[in-house]
Amino acid sequence: MSNKPSHAADLRGLSQLTVSAVTGVAELAEAVHLNILQQVPAPVAQPLSRVTSLVYRGVRGVTKLVGGGIDSVLGKLQPLLGEQQGWAGREALLAAVNGVLGDHLEHSGNPLAIPMRFRRDGKPFVAAAGVGGAVTGRVLVLAHGLCMNDLQWRRDGHDHGAGLARERGYSNIYLHYNSGRHISSNGRELAERLEALLADWPVAVEELVIVGHSMGGLVARSAIHYATQAGLDWPRHVSKLVCLGSPHHGAPLERGGNWFHVITDASRYTAPFSRLGKIRSAGITDLRHGSVLDEDWNGKDRFAHGGALPQPLPLPAGVACYALAASISRENGGRNGRLAGDGLVPVASALGRHDDARRQLAFAADRQAVVHRTHHMELLSSPEVYRTLLGWL
Repeated sequence: MSNKPSHAADLRGLSQLTVSAVTGVAELAEAVHLNILQQVPAPVAQPLSRVTSLVYRGVRGVTKLVGGGIDSVLGKLQPLLGEQQGWAGREALLAAVNGVLGDHLEHSGNPLAIPMRFRRDGKPFVAAAGVGGAVTGRVLVLAHGLCMNDLQWRRDGHDHGAGLARERGYSNIYLHYNSGRHISSNGRELAERLEALLADWPVAVEELVIVGHSMGGLVARSAIHYATQAGLDWPRHVSKLVCLGSPHHGAPLERGGNWFHVITDASRYTAPFSRLGKIRSAGITDLRHGSVLDEDWNGKDRFAHGGALPQPLPLPAGVACYALAASISRENGGRNGRLAGDGLVPVASALGRHDDARRQLAFAADRQAVVHRTHHMELLSSPEVYRTLLGWL
């Protein structure tokens, strides 16, 4: 079966997403309308409420009917149109949509949902000698961050993975996944896929190194945990785990998103708008405090304010773990001498530091680094970051 993207599949996915959006907006408008009618005297409000609900129910019904028709027609056209190369920018846009709505895409069976797989140069990786480059016993897996894809490891003409393959003899492989899913869900699946990958590796595996950018570092920690828990074989090959700008203890922007719906929930007139804040994916809400385990979200309201912090997960035993943080500050810090984060992740979070000793991640002092005047995305292209990686690996 071809792995090339289909324009018809894209159209089907977008039509499903559009139908969901229109029906969602209709529900939001209806809620606001009915809340306002609650302030009108009952004899007047009751018939108006019935008419209002009837109108909005009709809007939702027609939208779903039309959407179903579009999906049916596109389904019949898809085999006729055949598989075609993706249009320019498709990969980046699809990665962004998955980051924001990936859990919804997966649960609704939307063809825009990205399936997890290993790739190289944007193509599925096949663990056979000579396929997509030489295969060595030194395996390097690179995991991207939220709303990103494997191709975005190349930035400003540089790719850490390609450089490490060239200068350190690694076989570089890139994980491509739906970053809108729960981090622990991606961690569990990655654990299974790494087991299959190394089982099919054509030469003896000398070592496995994982480099994760942003969310990718959390997915890797989760994968090692669940693989060890399940007694899988591949964790014994893991020599090093490197986290680049990973929000081990969360990111303030997601906590800001959580406050949005807490504030709007305070009034009956603004409460319906809190649904806009709840559009964001499970992957995004996991970044509030760096949740990497199923227990952190299973059976819980992931939008609830004031909930318990996630379960602490120490760094994996027997693995040399490295943390690299970026700061937009100068080396001596800002006016108060404190280092700002990289625009998305605070320095302390990236280095695993926490006021609660139970949550502190024990990165050794010589396995930590901070690069200055660098923002989150520049971690992928910074010459200083690459020199650090060459030293660590």
